[in-house]
Amino acid sequence: MTKVFRFHEIGGPGVLRLEEVEVGAPGEGQVRLRHTAVAVNYRDICVRSGLHPVASLPSGLGLESAGRIDAVGPGVGGLAVGDRVACVCGPDGAYAEARIVPAARVVKLPEGIDERTAAAMMVRGMTARYLLHDTYKVQPGDVILVHAAAGGVGAILTQWAKHLGAIVIGTVGSDAKADYARAHGCDHVIVYTSEDFVARVRAITDGAGVPVVYDSVGKATFEGSLKCLERRGLMVSYGEASGHPDPVPPRRLGQMGSLFLTHPSLSDHIATREALTATAADLFAFVASGRIRIEVSRTYPLHEAPRAHRELESRASTGSIVLVP
Repeated sequence: MTKVFRFHEIGGPGVLRLEEVEVGAPGEGQVRLRHTAVAVNYRDICVRSGLHPVASLPSGLGLESAGRIDAVGPGVGGLAVGDRVACVCGPDGAYAEARIVPAARVVKLPEGIDERTAAAMMVRGMTARYLLHDTYKVQPGDVILVHAAAGGVGAILTQWAKHLGAIVIGTVGSDAKADYARAHGCDHVIVYTSEDFVARVRAITDGAGVPVVYDSVGKATFEGSLKCLERRGLMVSYGEASGHPDPVPPRRLGQMGSLFLTHPSLSDHIATREALTATAADLFAFVASGRIRIEVSRTYPLHEAPRAHRELESRASTGSIVLVP
């Protein structure tokens, strides 16, 4: 039997239940992964609370984990028992001691990257990569706006953007987080809870605005983000930590300067095995070289997942939170 977190109803952290289930043996094209680290993402809170839809109840939780393969199913090549790997895949079920996963969603970890770091960086790091390279191709000299710059994605996004030659304006919710954002490369930091971030962005850019805004906060910052964009700028909404933004009539985007709006997802950028391995390899190379630092701010035993959720929801944390089975 394996310990797994599941929830039988939508609600707060208290709905999470640690239960024992039979994992079984992997089937065709599958491996069984014995977890040594499990990532806690804000997306997990959105699923548990009902902000993101749940396929059915009871449901597991979490997509991102790392550990060692302890069983290999028929038809699997290139992977063996004992391999250190990371995995990003659904359905939800990563908050567990072990789980069965598709071999096609597993990547081997290179030497020098431990499992806790891997669990903390796969979703966040691959998200940062597609945002900077595919959603909007950042060029040297671009001035960009990154909300939640002290968060798990924000800190990686900022560091990667700096290596691309960008000038980064970051917003944060406190003075302590401002120091953290500066330490991770932000050129200009705005504490949006006490400053008008729109006015500051316009001042920093001499009134021009920025070509792209990366917004994972959602409702609380969405309207202001649109006002920070230059003519024909791109609004990238990739998260809803404060709730879903209000609807925007398409015509209004034209009235504000022929703006573009998109809501990309990681799943569409790593949909094929080739895309997954190429994206992971690029991320591994950046981390191994020291150009990006992955900050694991907190580690909790698996059974304290509800506590980890409370901390993340409080917005007091920086970097990434990892559960250790």
